[in-house]
Amino acid sequence: MIYRGLGLMSGSSLDGLDLALVEFQAEGAQWHYRIEAADCYPYSPEWRNKLLHATGLTAKGYLQLHVDYGHYLGLQVNRFIQEKGVEYRVGLISSHGHTTFHQPATRLTAQLGDGAALAATTRLPVITDLRAMDVALGGQGAPIVPIGERLLFPSYDYFLNIGGIANLSLASDPYLAFDVCPANRVLNVLAEALGHPMDKGGAIAKAGTIDQSLLDRLNSLEYYQQPAPKSLPNEFGTEVILPMLLGSGPSTPDLLATYTAHIAAQIHQAFISSGRALIPGQLMITGGGAFNDHLIEQLADRLQPLNIGPFIPDAQLVQYKEALIMAFIGVLRWRQENTVIESVTGATAPSIGGALWMGQEA
Repeated sequence: MIYRGLGLMSGSSLDGLDLALVEFQAEGAQWHYRIEAADCYPYSPEWRNKLLHATGLTAKGYLQLHVDYGHYLGLQVNRFIQEKGVEYRVGLISSHGHTTFHQPATRLTAQLGDGAALAATTRLPVITDLRAMDVALGGQGAPIVPIGERLLFPSYDYFLNIGGIANLSLASDPYLAFDVCPANRVLNVLAEALGHPMDKGGAIAKAGTIDQSLLDRLNSLEYYQQPAPKSLPNEFGTEVILPMLLGSGPSTPDLLATYTAHIAAQIHQAFISSGRALIPGQLMITGGGAFNDHLIEQLADRLQPLNIGPFIPDAQLVQYKEALIMAFIGVLRWRQENTVIESVTGATAPSIGGALWMGQEA
């Protein structure tokens, strides 16, 4: 059976909207995929500002933004279909939306991007609210990509995505995955203070000096002592980490050096404290952080004693793996199959997550 899904992903780094049109083929229990087209549409300063400050809106303002962003997503999908020449190739759209409130302890998670508005604008079937069912069942609602890792990349033992937040997956039995620490969301803010959208290749951090006292304070934060399953809200980076950094005194290059070291240290510690037997193998690294050469070098040094080597796949998979898996989750939802792994999220049961919005008559 062949399916074609368009996955939409807006990460906490706020660099833009990732879109990936993927063809999936199911042969028994085996899945195969091919990315037909992919792109990233950067956010305008206006949209970036709207998403950045969404949690401070009134209830009415927030709901209006939810609807407006849904229509915005629909327009971007229509643009993508036209630019890529893939009219009549999209079977369904699976949109992650943009996470705003994520408080699984109170069974609350919210992603901007109204599915009805998206379906009305595109006239295509749309699946949204991918995390809500898992959170309602007591799960973290995150990470949700491990279902795609397990079924699409069965030959790998470890996965690391370094986006706005770094998250790690260990393909053990049972499968274990969790958010490690804020990553690009923090690094990008620091780089922007120097007039750069990002620390390209980690060059600024590499030229800086690590502040050991600050690094020790970062590594001692309470979240890092918690066992999995666990997940991080975007606010952890902006309301906890950044104030610690910006109020500490070192220069911005030194802050970048220190925080890069912190990310590498926490990923290494995540392996050590996972409670799982660590077999030698490759760690597939995706997300924007995979292009941060300085961070990857530090990580490789720390993981060498564990006989775990970083593996960077082709650039398209690095950038669009999450959008690819969003499309896959939509296909699973369409087939009415489980879309999360409950051992990852801590939910009381597996579930078929996602709300379906039909964009036109059957």
